Amino acid sequence: MNLIDWDVAVNTGVRLVRPGPQVDLADARQAVAQLRELSAVAQGHVRDFTRLQPLEPAGPAVIVDRPGWIKANVDGFRVVLEPILDRLSRERAGNGTAANLTTAVGSRVTGVQLGAVLSYLAGRVLGQYELFLPPDPSGAAPTGRLTLVAPNIVHAERELDVDPHDFRLWVCLHEETHRVQFTANPWLREYVQTQMQEMLLTANVDAGELLTRLRAAGEAVADAVRGGDSNLIQAFQSPEQTEIMDRITAVMSLAEGHGDYVMDAVGPEVVPTVTEIRRRFQRRREGANPIEKVIRQLLGIELKMKQYEEGSAFVRHVVAHVGMADFNRVWESPENLPTLKEIRDPDAWIARVARPAALPDAGPAGGSAGE
Repeated sequence: MNLIDWDVAVNTGVRLVRPGPQVDLADARQAVAQLRELSAVAQGHVRDFTRLQPLEPAGPAVIVDRPGWIKANVDGFRVVLEPILDRLSRERAGNGTAANLTTAVGSRVTGVQLGAVLSYLAGRVLGQYELFLPPDPSGAAPTGRLTLVAPNIVHAERELDVDPHDFRLWVCLHEETHRVQFTANPWLREYVQTQMQEMLLTANVDAGELLTRLRAAGEAVADAVRGGDSNLIQAFQSPEQTEIMDRITAVMSLAEGHGDYVMDAVGPEVVPTVTEIRRRFQRRREGANPIEKVIRQLLGIELKMKQYEEGSAFVRHVVAHVGMADFNRVWESPENLPTLKEIRDPDAWIARVARPAALPDAGPAGGSAGE
């Protein structure tokens, strides 16, 4: 028996998600067609700038609405988590009928919780590279899929009052960078999946430890309401999980920061209004109302915003000091990935991986991509 009821997660998310902006049929079709076109256009720009060569052909992005994004993410969670959850469920099955009943009730509760979180996120995500997809009819596992959430992109461009074509291409540049990261470096997908599964495998706790973590979660809620930086993800982590989470945070900071760096660095050549788009987009990121900020803090979204900032600063600094070719050594192996400490101290990564001799003669780092 599963520890998460996936159908409940989908049904809850689709039921709770807010509808997208009002768009007439002709404009909706035009937006979908243009996003498909621009996702293909972005491929060449990203390849040329990053000097990374995908090892597989890439078609245009898949365009979805908010319910479609929820369903796709539940499918992704199942691919990563279900093998581990099945193992944990079998271990519990030996405890008798009462344990099975508890699992059945708990799986529905967990499904509702997952669906509620996804319904919130589904109104905010502009796009993503889906790393984990269900097997195709032949049983082969697809390598990934670039997805763009059309209603959210239209809503954001209206709210920011920016040029729709430029904004859509700007978003495509970021998301296409993620596709290139993983398709040019196939080992990276397995690395991320392994870290996530290890995180789950270390989650077993006894009743005393669970109470301790629940108290920590309560303190995290109170701290977030007061404007602190606590979140529920960190509150439920054991020391071992914290170590794994640091590795996940480091690789995601690299990936997100690289995407932010590329979308702005490529931008001036192909997105004439990129400076204004970045300025308004950054202001939107920072301008949430107090309740929204508390929710984002608790769900770890503020942590993700920090990943964008620290990751893009890392990429800018390394590229400015050693160039794109030596920066790209980061994609050669898991050993070359920056640690979380190195994300915050790029010179340490340069000294360890890139080319130490370049450091003493390096010039000043480049300007902020978020400026």
